[in-house]
Amino acid sequence: MVKVHESRFRLLAGEASLTEYQFHTKTAKHYFCKICGIYPFHRKRVTPDNLGINVHCLEGFSPQGIRVRQAIGAAMP
Repeated sequence: MVKVHESRFRLLAGEASLTEYQFHTKTAKHYFCKICGIYPFHRKRVTPDNLGINVHCLEGFSPQGIRVRQAIGAAMP
């Protein structure tokens, strides 16, 4: 996932195939494809004006060079 400000995001296709999933506080929004189940993007509760984009869903994009960081979900506030 790569963080992108909402003003720089535009969904080009597939909106009708998306479904939204929320849990716990129901503030964050996680989007999944209803057909194949892939997780293309989300909106976190701590940064609601940014989206986390699964760059592996972008056609012709190479994630090479993007810094990888470890996230420990249980330790998040």
